[in-house]
Amino acid sequence: MQSASDRHEYPAHWEADVVLRDGGTARIRPITVDDADRLVSFYEQVSDESKYYRFFAPYPRLSAKDVHRFTHHDFVDRVGLAATVGGEFIATVRYDRIGADGMPASAPADEAEVAFLVQDAHQGRGVASALLEHIGAVARERGIRRFAAEVLPANVKMIKVFTDAGYTQKRSFEDGVVRLEFDLEPTDRSLAVQYAREQRAESRSVQRLLTPGSVAVVGVGRAPGGVGRSVLGNIKEYGFTGRLHAVNKAFPEEQKDLDGIPAHRSVRDIDGPVDLAVVAVPAEQVPEVVAECGAHGVQGLVVLSAGYAESGPDGRERQRELVRHARAYGMRIIGPNAFGIINTSPDVRLNASLAPETPRPGRIGLFAQSGAIGIALLSRLHRRGAGVTGVTGVSTFVSSGNRADVSGNDVLQYWYDDPDTDVVLMYLESIGNPRKFTRLARRTAAAKPLVVVQGSGTAPQGHAVRATRLPHATVSALLRQAGVIRVDTITELVDTGLLLARQPLPAGPRVAILGNSESLGLLTYDACVAEGLRPSTPLDLTTAATPEDFHAALARALADDSCDAVIVTAIPAVGEGTAGDAALAEALRSAAEQVPGKPVLVVHVELGGLAEALSAATSTAPQAAAGPPKIRADHPFRALDRLRATPAPAQPPAPGNSDRLIPAYPAAERAVRALADAVQYAQWRREAAEPGKVPESIDADIDAKGAAALIDGLLTRGQGLTLGTEDTCELLARYGIQVHRALPAASADDALRAAATLGYPVALKATAPHLRHRADLGGVRLDLADEEQLRRAYTELTELFGTPEELRPVVQGMAPRGVDTVIRAVIDPAAGAVLSFGLAGAASQLLDDTAHRLIPVTDREAATLVRSIRTAPLLFGWRGSTPVDTPALEELLLRVSRLVDDHPEVVAVTLEPVVVAPRGLSVLGASVRLAPPPARDDLGPRTLPTY
Repeated sequence: MQSASDRHEYPAHWEADVVLRDGGTARIRPITVDDADRLVSFYEQVSDESKYYRFFAPYPRLSAKDVHRFTHHDFVDRVGLAATVGGEFIATVRYDRIGADGMPASAPADEAEVAFLVQDAHQGRGVASALLEHIGAVARERGIRRFAAEVLPANVKMIKVFTDAGYTQKRSFEDGVVRLEFDLEPTDRSLAVQYAREQRAESRSVQRLLTPGSVAVVGVGRAPGGVGRSVLGNIKEYGFTGRLHAVNKAFPEEQKDLDGIPAHRSVRDIDGPVDLAVVAVPAEQVPEVVAECGAHGVQGLVVLSAGYAESGPDGRERQRELVRHARAYGMRIIGPNAFGIINTSPDVRLNASLAPETPRPGRIGLFAQSGAIGIALLSRLHRRGAGVTGVTGVSTFVSSGNRADVSGNDVLQYWYDDPDTDVVLMYLESIGNPRKFTRLARRTAAAKPLVVVQGSGTAPQGHAVRATRLPHATVSALLRQAGVIRVDTITELVDTGLLLARQPLPAGPRVAILGNSESLGLLTYDACVAEGLRPSTPLDLTTAATPEDFHAALARALADDSCDAVIVTAIPAVGEGTAGDAALAEALRSAAEQVPGKPVLVVHVELGGLAEALSAATSTAPQAAAGPPKIRADHPFRALDRLRATPAPAQPPAPGNSDRLIPAYPAAERAVRALADAVQYAQWRREAAEPGKVPESIDADIDAKGAAALIDGLLTRGQGLTLGTEDTCELLARYGIQVHRALPAASADDALRAAATLGYPVALKATAPHLRHRADLGGVRLDLADEEQLRRAYTELTELFGTPEELRPVVQGMAPRGVDTVIRAVIDPAAGAVLSFGLAGAASQLLDDTAHRLIPVTDREAATLVRSIRTAPLLFGWRGSTPVDTPALEELLLRVSRLVDDHPEVVAVTLEPVVVAPRGLSVLGASVRLAPPPARDDLGPRTLPTY
């Protein structure tokens, strides 16, 4: 199929898998000379009306000349792409380069005519929109900047494809034909359209997996036990509302059911559609199962089978082939090596997992790449749901295993607008596409909390991860910038998630503390201070406090305008039992109802009864879902019984207070940490509601065109180029960044001449790599007021550190005194362009006290960047020092951000040191590196990742 073209080799990099509007997948690839039969077969399945719309006349069949024309391309001036499912064409698109006269042409002509044809059975799936994105990207790569299309007025579907794409268009009508012309350069609107289509398609693809109408479990053992039989039992016992089938090719032909479930030897034998297949067969048998599922029209697969990329190079290739095979049939995959999926919706009730406990219904979406962590998270939510917040369980759960296809990004797309999910919890061992995850996280966090535990940065076996040069801490900082609540452990993940699931967001950091233990109150106070909250003096109700005392104190605290949240501390009274726990819980709940806009948390010590009481009367679970979990004796995870905790049966909902489930914590530090996370997230939400902007005032002295011309000229010298001092200064000056002038001093006399040019006082610096920016080593001498001091300093430097050739000394005029800072920007292939800021010096480096933001940054982000480092007080008058000019510093950050954003060829910028004085600043050193920018898939057409 991949034959050589007339002028260019087959462009394999144009091949891509895409998710369509209905959640299915298709493969887009160039059309070659080997596709003649496929093209003819495809055309025969197109209706006469669609053929008429394509050729403006009745055109029942393609001639041999047509087939030759539509399959022979030079991949430059004539290009054809096909969308395929199961190896067969479902749609085609082609462009032909034309000149100003509308006739066929070659470069430098930059316009092309484009035409589509979509099989009628696949119209309405978004195939043409996906093809337009890909043919547009191909055209831009080949120097085409504009498309023209002629469409019959009655072909409203195709006109809509063009007009909805978001490109800058021109429309005309002549001779009964609508002519559309549009530029191919991406616009803000075209990118917004692309992202919206991506979200709908990927969300729908996950929805199809989580809400199937029929499920087949492939690999069900005939005897009890084993993975397939266990999953089948879990699906049945949880009350799946759809059709369920057991599949095993070893079943006797006469066997028609298994434990009352229809049994089949093959998926092909199932009468009726199958939406989801759960695959639990050995890895070597999976290809046969995938082929059967594809032929039967199965929409998606959950592959529990192991033996893939986690097992080594052979398994990695087996995994790639699995994904290629499934996508060829339009199916998406969760796994392989997955733990399963759960959907607690009463309309679905699907537990297609190996979970040893029946999950409670709730409002939390849970994603875990690791099966073991998935078990632990479900178990903790199970226990805490019974004893802390009633039925704050899961809405849906996905364990992606090796995440060869469906990833956290896809599930995040689904949860973004899922009405059954209020809070998202994710355990990520790795992030395959940080740039996309950050974009999706920012959008999701603006609507609902997203809490993430991020792995150590080392991807486990089986996870294909794009290479990144950013430290793990930097990636974490960028996630926080996107509104992600970043926690360190799964305990914190559950603690924070349960608080956010049932309590309102705090309006600020002011915390009231009350309780019946002075010591516990003081511990809570100290924990609040350590987390940056503003606690009031704890109110000690004494150990004699009654539930009525707690009610009155909590009501007063919530009514106080100087309070944003309340932490209640409680220790058991001697001889107090279940009745006392219930009374205290009811007292706290009734008080909390009076001011529903403020969160309330409880810290209890060895008081499990109170935690249960806080939730027992406020259950909102459907009663059909109630009851203790059932684990069969033959379950393969029976050995994990130690993780179990039998819940109290769900109770009828209490009117008026279903949203005021009060979370309880066994330690003050855990409660305070969860509250601090909620406070920071609430602050981010408020700021995100009013995003910043890039001030127009900096545009006046920015010469973007001049910088572009300079960069183009410099890149002719080489592909990766670190600029010299003069070129660096010239480029930065185009963006209004002036570098303090420094003159080389190869000898003492040269140093004196440089000082005479610059004017005294001056600084003498060694710029050798091992001494650069290391004043602590003695390689910098400041405030040299005359020739004598300069000559003496030069002699001392050369005597201490070596010859001038080794030191590379320079002379620089003295800048006003201030705080030394460092600004860096780098383009990372995985995360994108990142702007970093910190103070200069060894202390900041040792503490890793550097803040980061994704480029482009706004004025608000520049201000928070300056203030987010731990040593920021040094900029604002710490210990009586004079505050420095932070507005000038923020403007410099905006200029660097703008430079890198405008010119992706600028792959690294370092300004060090930047001395920020009480008035103004001085850039004393700078370096710039140019290179061809890494490809940005977020600006290209929608594609599924390939590893």
